[in-house]
Amino acid sequence: MEPENPLAPETGRRGHRRSLRVVAWTAVVLAATVAWAVLALTRGERINAVWLLVAALCSYAVGYRFYARWIAHRVLRTDDTRTTPAERHDDGADFVPTDRRVLFGHHFAAIAGAGPLVGPILAAQLGYLPGTLWIVAGAVLAGAVQDMVTLFLSVRRDGRSLGQMARDEIGPVGGAAAVVAVLAIMVILLAVLALVVVNSLAGSPWGTFSIAMTVPIALLMGVWLRVVRPGKVLETSVIGGVLLMAAVVGGNWVSQVPALADAFTLAPTTLVWLLAGYGFLASVVPVWLLLAPRDYLSTFMKVGVISLMAVSIVVALPEMKADAVSPFAGSGSGPVFSGSLFPFLFITIACGALSGFHALISAGTTPKMVQRESHIRPIGYGGMLTESFVAIMALIAACVLEPGLYYAVNSPAGLLGSTAQSAAHAVQQMGFSITPEVLHRTAVAVGEDTVVARTGGAPTFALGLSHIFSEAFGGGTLRAFWYHFAIMFEALFILTTVDAGTRVGRFMLQDSLAGVWKPMRNPGWRPGVWLCSALVVAAWGYFLLAGVTDPLGGINQLFPLFGIANQLLAAVALSLCTTVLLKQGRLRWVWVTAVPLAWDVTVTLTASWQKVFSSDPDVGFFAHRGLYIRAVAEGKLLGPAHSAADMQKVITNSTVDGVLAALLALLVAAVVADAARVWVKALSAPNPLPTAETAPVAGKAAADREEAHSGTPSAAAEARR
Repeated sequence: MEPENPLAPETGRRGHRRSLRVVAWTAVVLAATVAWAVLALTRGERINAVWLLVAALCSYAVGYRFYARWIAHRVLRTDDTRTTPAERHDDGADFVPTDRRVLFGHHFAAIAGAGPLVGPILAAQLGYLPGTLWIVAGAVLAGAVQDMVTLFLSVRRDGRSLGQMARDEIGPVGGAAAVVAVLAIMVILLAVLALVVVNSLAGSPWGTFSIAMTVPIALLMGVWLRVVRPGKVLETSVIGGVLLMAAVVGGNWVSQVPALADAFTLAPTTLVWLLAGYGFLASVVPVWLLLAPRDYLSTFMKVGVISLMAVSIVVALPEMKADAVSPFAGSGSGPVFSGSLFPFLFITIACGALSGFHALISAGTTPKMVQRESHIRPIGYGGMLTESFVAIMALIAACVLEPGLYYAVNSPAGLLGSTAQSAAHAVQQMGFSITPEVLHRTAVAVGEDTVVARTGGAPTFALGLSHIFSEAFGGGTLRAFWYHFAIMFEALFILTTVDAGTRVGRFMLQDSLAGVWKPMRNPGWRPGVWLCSALVVAAWGYFLLAGVTDPLGGINQLFPLFGIANQLLAAVALSLCTTVLLKQGRLRWVWVTAVPLAWDVTVTLTASWQKVFSSDPDVGFFAHRGLYIRAVAEGKLLGPAHSAADMQKVITNSTVDGVLAALLALLVAAVVADAARVWVKALSAPNPLPTAETAPVAGKAAADREEAHSGTPSAAAEARR
C-alpha cells in the first residue's frame, strides 16, 4: 500500500481554486464580448444603458488582472525589496510613506477633475458608441499604462517631476522644451479647472458650505491618523465618511436658512481669492495633514456617487436616447463643438481615456508617498480605470436624455436665443424634437429658472444624474434635490485637482530652479517651498481672476487650448516612458508605450494643425480671426461680442490661441524629435544606455519585507543584527 501524501488535500484545494478562477474569468470575458457585440451591432433601435456598464466593467477587470499585471511584472519588473523615495527621504512634509488605500484616494481624487465629467458629455454629440470605445480602450491600453509607467519611473528616480525626468533621460534640448511646455500647459490646465469650480460654487450656498467643511474634516483625519491613532485607516475612514455625509446634509439645510444661505452665497471674485489661498495652503503644509486626507475624503464621495449611479442604472434600466453614431460625427458641424470625429473626439475626451495631466500627478505628489513598488499597479493603473468608469457614467448621463433636450442645454445662446420658444425652434431646425413646454417643465423639475444654453457639460451631467436617480429612488419629487446635489458633487470632484496640481507645480518649479539656484536643490527648504507655491498660485490665479471679471479675458481666452494642451502633455510623458524602456534595453516590450505615443502624437498634432490652419472659422483660430476682422471692416457685430471693443478682444484671443497652439505643438514636436535621437542611439548601442534611475537601496523596511517574504533573514537584516 502506498503511503498517503499529506500534500494531496492542499494540492487538490489549489487546483479547485484555480479551476474556479478560470471559470470566473472566462465568464467575465464572455460577458464583455456579448456587451460589446450588442453595442457594435445594434442599429436603428434603442439599447439599455446596462450594456455600456457591463462592457466597461468587464473590460476594466480583464485589463487590470492580466495586462496591468503583465506590465508590472515583465516590463517594469517592480521589486518590493527596493526602498522607495518615501522611505529614504521621509521628511514628514512631502515624502511620507502612506497607506496604499489612502494614497489611492489621494491619487484618484487628484487626477479625476473636470475632464471625465465634461468631456464625455460634450462628445455625446458624436453618439455614444465612439465615446464608449475610446474611453474604455483608451484607458486600458494607453491612459492607465501612461499613469502606471510614469509613476514607476518617478519612484525609481527619487520622485522627480516629469520635466526633470525628461531633461535627465532625453537631454538638455528636449528636456528644456519639455520643461517649458509642461509648465505652460500646467498653468492653463489649473486655471481652467479652477474656473469650473468657481462657476459651480458661485451662488450655491449648499456647495460652498459642504466643500468648505471638507477642509477641517481633512485636518482632523490627518491628525487622527498620524498622531492620535497612527495606522488606524479604517477607523479614520469611518469618522471622515460620517462627517462628510453630515456636511452634505448640512449644506442642504444651510441653503434653506436665509441668513446662513446669504453667508455662504459668495461672489465669483471672492471665490477666486479663497481658492487661491486654499491652493497655497495645500501646497505648503505637510502632505499628511491636508492634501492626502482631503483627497481620500473626496474619494468617498466620488466613488460612492458613481457606484450609486451604476446601481441606479441596473435598477432603473434607462434607455440610451442618443444615436450610436450621430450625423455630426462625419460632418463636423455640430452645435456643441465643431470638428469631425477624427481627431476631435480624442481631444474632447481626454481625462477618462488618456490625459497628460495625470502624468504630472504620477510624477508629482504620488511617487513621494508610495510605500512599496507593488502598490504602483493598483494606484497608477487602478486609479485611471476608476476615472475611466466616471467618464462612462458621464456619457450615460448625457445619452439617457432626449436628444432635443441635450442640444437645448448644450448649444450656445447665440444659436438658441434667450427664450424656451426660440430654443425649441432652433433645436427643431437641427432635426430634433423638443417643445417650449418640455423645456419649462424640465427647469421647474430641477428647481431652475431655465435649462436653455447651460453649456459646459456640468448642468447636463446634473440633469442626467437626477433623471437616473429619480427613476431609481424616490420618483420625480426628489429630482431637484439630486440636480443640486450633482452640482455640488462636481465642484468637489474638480477642486481636488487644483490643490494637488498646485503642489505638483511647486515641485516642478523647484526642480527647474535647482540648476540655477543652489538652495532649491533641497526640496524641503521652506523659503523655496513658499516662493514656488506663491508663484504657481499667482500664475493660474491671475488668469482665473481675469477670466471671472471679463467674459472674453483671462482664462476664457485660453480655454480653447485645454484639450490640445492636455494631450500634448501626454505625448511628453509617453516619449519619456518609451525613451527609458529603450535605454534599458527593453526593445521587446517598448510597444507598450510606443503604440499609445504614436497614436497620441498623430491625433494631437493633426488637431493642432487643423486648429491653426483650417479655413473653417468654427475650427481654425486664424480663420476665426479673419472672420472677425472682415466683420469689423464692414461695421458688423458677431457673437459673443456686444461692442466694437469686444470684437477686437475676440480678434486678439483668436490670434493668441493660434500662436500658442502652434508653439505648444512645436515644443512637443521638439521633445519627440530629441527623444527619437536617443532611441536611435539606444538601438545602435551594443549595451543598454545609462539612465538616471536611483541605485537600489536595501533599507530596513525593504529588508523586513524581504525577510517576511522569504522566511529567512536578508543580508541587510543580518548586517543590522
